[in-house]
Amino acid sequence: MNPSVTVFAPSPVLRVLVEPSASGDVEIHLHPGGQGVWVARMADRLGARVRLCLPLGGEPGTAVEALLRAEGLEPHVVRTAGPSATAVLDHRGHEGEPDAEQAERVAASTATLTRHEVDDLFSTTVTSALDSGVLVLTGPEHDEVLPADVFGRLAADARGQGTRVVADLSGPALEHALEGGVDVLKIAHDELPGDGEAEAGDVAELLRRAGRLRERGAGTVLVTRAAQEPLVLTGAGAHRLEVPSFTAVQFRGAGDSMSGAVAARLAQGADELTAIRTAAAAGAVNVTRQGYGTGTAEAVEAVAQRVRVHRLD
Repeated sequence: MNPSVTVFAPSPVLRVLVEPSASGDVEIHLHPGGQGVWVARMADRLGARVRLCLPLGGEPGTAVEALLRAEGLEPHVVRTAGPSATAVLDHRGHEGEPDAEQAERVAASTATLTRHEVDDLFSTTVTSALDSGVLVLTGPEHDEVLPADVFGRLAADARGQGTRVVADLSGPALEHALEGGVDVLKIAHDELPGDGEAEAGDVAELLRRAGRLRERGAGTVLVTRAAQEPLVLTGAGAHRLEVPSFTAVQFRGAGDSMSGAVAARLAQGADELTAIRTAAAAGAVNVTRQGYGTGTAEAVEAVAQRVRVHRLD
């Protein structure tokens, strides 16, 4: 058992959020963001030692690194020639909408990596993963950030040295990761590869598509279905997770919380179904909060005790 988790985060972003204040003035908040950051945050909340491997550059990168360290996260930084991505969101006039992503996007920049920066990020991640119990692969902001074959090489090299791989991917990144092999894949129902988009309520079709992913290299597939109960397909069969329902503030970040929770519990020695029960609880807690990838360990554990796993076959 190795309770450390490495998170591959190719697309960090500095989020600048303008909020109305109670006094009628404005509040300006800076947050480190991106899928990898949100995954790492939940894994850290659940007690894992998290190594966050990410590229950072320019003033946005400096701010992101400082904010991550202020949270207690451990960034393993690859310096980039260009600045990191930034998003400026104005929430004024959207007071009834708790999800900041629904605010007005005033400005946004993206980032791509050079060939040498990709090489450095790969080396940094593999080095960290070799001394970790679990490697989590999170996706790029867009396909041009880095070549998709990096995901396959990371998965293969980590698993080849005994590190378990959790993937939260879709599209080309997923296709390549499957070639390298994935122990646990978390994927949304509308991202499952197949002919057209599968309906959340079509359990048979979702399990059929998940089965194809297992045939192609995924050991266990966790399928999230928005507000509906998640499905799990393992080598032992199909399951449905009965999760306590709470009033949702917003749904963004719930899937990332689930991936971080799975990784933390696997690294801490839990079996896959126990880790997935904790993941379902982490997702349920996250929707009650405005922060992405947030929630206390105490809340997640309390909800996890109430998650039920039902065999479907």
